[in-house]
Amino acid sequence: MIIVNNVSKQYLTRKGYKTVLNNINFSLKKGEKIGILGRNGAGKSTLIKLISEIEKPTSGSIVRNMSISWPLAFSGGFQGSLSGMDNLKFICRIYGCCIEKTKKYVEDFAELGDYLFEPIKKYSSGMKARLAFALSLSIEFDCYLIDEVIAVGDSRFTEKCKKELFENKKDRALILVSHNMNAIKNYCDKAMVLDEGCLYQFDTIEQAYTYYNDRLKIA
Repeated sequence: MIIVNNVSKQYLTRKGYKTVLNNINFSLKKGEKIGILGRNGAGKSTLIKLISEIEKPTSGSIVRNMSISWPLAFSGGFQGSLSGMDNLKFICRIYGCCIEKTKKYVEDFAELGDYLFEPIKKYSSGMKARLAFALSLSIEFDCYLIDEVIAVGDSRFTEKCKKELFENKKDRALILVSHNMNAIKNYCDKAMVLDEGCLYQFDTIEQAYTYYNDRLKIA
């Protein structure tokens, strides 16, 4: 289970501290799939970074009793001077994965060809995202984090990503943050809305949609 307990996040700006998340509370069980709706700038990406430990909360705590992926397609942890293969080996050592097995999976899935052996700094943003996506899915996490990006590349690769994540790993927990209501409806069991730093929970996805749509009309 993941338990987010009274989590707040502030950033220092030229006008002083800005509160992005204010006393966020929710929990996620194994196999549960939660969608979090929110407008651009609502703090969705910040919440995902806190859950994945890319950043630390200003206050509150996050209990993690299951393994959690980094945000799918997030390439911020790559070392640009190293090749994709060297980054792959480094990640395998961190997570205790078989390098050869992971290499075969990533070669087949990411379809980078010889670029896997080139420095990351030579990659396009799409190539980095494909490598990050493939590496995320090559490791058997209990929970996968998706920050808006479900598809990377052309339509064929998009379908490949969806099949791997939503069919082959359908028993895993999932947190999807998005402003796309259809994505949450298609892939999640329940939905919450992040609005002005506060997280609102609802009994049904339809109720979350209604609240979200009403807030869009006000904005």
